[in-house]
Amino acid sequence: MDFSAIPDDRPVLIAGPTASGKSELALQIAEARGGIIVNADALQVFDGWRILTARPDDHDLGRADHALYGHVPYDAYYSTGNWLRDVAPYLTGAQRPIIVGGTGLYFKALTEGLADIPLTPPEIREEADQIELDHLLEDLDDKTRARIDVQNRARVQRAWEVLRATGRSIADWQDDTPPPLLPIADAVPLVMHTDVDWLNSRIAQRFDLMIDAGALDEARSMLDDWDPARLSSKAIGAPEMIAYLQGRMELPDAIEAAVIASRQYAKRQRTWFRKSMRDWTPVHRP
Repeated sequence: MDFSAIPDDRPVLIAGPTASGKSELALQIAEARGGIIVNADALQVFDGWRILTARPDDHDLGRADHALYGHVPYDAYYSTGNWLRDVAPYLTGAQRPIIVGGTGLYFKALTEGLADIPLTPPEIREEADQIELDHLLEDLDDKTRARIDVQNRARVQRAWEVLRATGRSIADWQDDTPPPLLPIADAVPLVMHTDVDWLNSRIAQRFDLMIDAGALDEARSMLDDWDPARLSSKAIGAPEMIAYLQGRMELPDAIEAAVIASRQYAKRQRTWFRKSMRDWTPVHRP
């Protein structure tokens, strides 16, 4: 990629599926053109799961300044609205932000705005946790169903919780969205395009490297306080490593299940980016 074509005064946005090389691209841009790398991955915001969420290691942290990685306690709640508030200061800071991650909703909220929806009361979230996906979908209006990934339980449950808590559909809330913090025209938007077979191979290789780097020790340190309902527990591979440590899976089976889960996640990410980021500049890998 020709880094000289990137203006020094514009934020850079880099979206892409897991293991697609977007973090390395961000580092290369920071080293060549300057800037601070700002996280836009909903799992990398949490502490506790550094290896399994592929947060930058000490070597990468030494190559460029980083922000919003591991800054949220692993047992805390964290929303897209929280992230927008956290990222806002970096849009006007001394260093040009290079915002990189795989959470499409973060980029959408940043560049298109986010509706100011009230927080969901804990009792409503607990109620929603007990309801099957199909039943949650049945309660949603057609406009909301058309806008969300109906296979993504988190998105469906969020829409149901909003309706239950406010009496108003999430689609209606979204229609009242305020102006974005960073209009796409004011940024350099890049999205990673990858060959599927190449990416699937990288995912498997990377998980082997995570095991070598101490992913099991990381999971062991979280074992006594493990709660699958936490947002941070959605880290790809965490449930499988915990299952192995609890004696519910053999290690080869746990690794295989984690790799499959990661590939499925990458497929959902590619679908999101293909649908929502048609106007972004593609960066092809390999």
